[in-house]
Amino acid sequence: MHASAHTPPNAILRRMIPGLMLGVLVLIGLALLGDLNQVGAHLQSFNWAVFPLALLLTLFNYTLRFFKWHYYLGQIGVHTLPLLESARLFVAGFPLAVTPGKVGEVLKGVWLEQRTGVPVARGVSVVVAERISDGLAVLALSTLGVIAYPRYWPAFALVLGLLLILVIGSQIRPAAYWALGLGERIPFIKRFIPALREFYEGSFMLFRPGAMLVGVGLGTISWLGEGIGFYLILLGLGLPPGLELLGLAVFVLAFSTVVGAASALPGGLGAAEASIAGMLALLYGLDPATASAATLLIRLATFWFGIALGLLTWLFSRDLLGFTPSPKRQHDDNPQS
Repeated sequence: MHASAHTPPNAILRRMIPGLMLGVLVLIGLALLGDLNQVGAHLQSFNWAVFPLALLLTLFNYTLRFFKWHYYLGQIGVHTLPLLESARLFVAGFPLAVTPGKVGEVLKGVWLEQRTGVPVARGVSVVVAERISDGLAVLALSTLGVIAYPRYWPAFALVLGLLLILVIGSQIRPAAYWALGLGERIPFIKRFIPALREFYEGSFMLFRPGAMLVGVGLGTISWLGEGIGFYLILLGLGLPPGLELLGLAVFVLAFSTVVGAASALPGGLGAAEASIAGMLALLYGLDPATASAATLLIRLATFWFGIALGLLTWLFSRDLLGFTPSPKRQHDDNPQS
């Protein structure tokens, strides 16, 4: 769980390149799958007036998720990080999602350590808690859809069960301390125990019932915003408005987020797109061209919009990429176990 506090910029970019290439291939594949000419015709006839609204709803999602991030920082003992600096670190982490398994997001823990003195592993616990609370939030939004479409129940139950095991298991301190103590007696694991202990202490605080309720609550509202944005995109493609379409849009986007995360592919690329297009065709009967166009538009308005915001932040964050020295650490923020 250790990462260098001065990761070279080219090392970050090398981890991102395969994911970015995969993203381009997925976009091309979607266009070809739906027939390039027909997908192009759908994009030309699309009511682009709704696209800025979808972007605003994505910003709504990011804003609530940022407040969750900042709240989580307080839970692990980081109290003096300025709000704007916290926001900069949060948004700068978006492009790291295209690293395999999102392992690049460990850098957010490094950035926190540079600015606050909080151990990297404890900072990484915030990143993991974000992902788990987001997972529980999108599963909550998927509940009605799973009831309506029982074929998705096994995958829903499996992911929900795994997340609950992680959350509940983190609160059983004797078992965690026993496992850490056991690890200290195993030579090739022993050196990782200090970092694992910091990670566990952070996770214990973040997965307490009160903190989880706040995190999942904010996550549910924020991801609902993106679901409404998807609904607007479907309307822009000419689909008839109604509660049925709204419910379907929220369910498809939420469940595809679960599929993308479970795939461990960079940014869920490929898995999320296939899930969105496939569910639109299977559940709503959309033709491949319309389903592909809808998928392209919502991924541009959500995932790729976030990547663009993160890269824009990088332009004004040379210190994060190692071009300039990082700010002096504020050791008074270092929480005690």
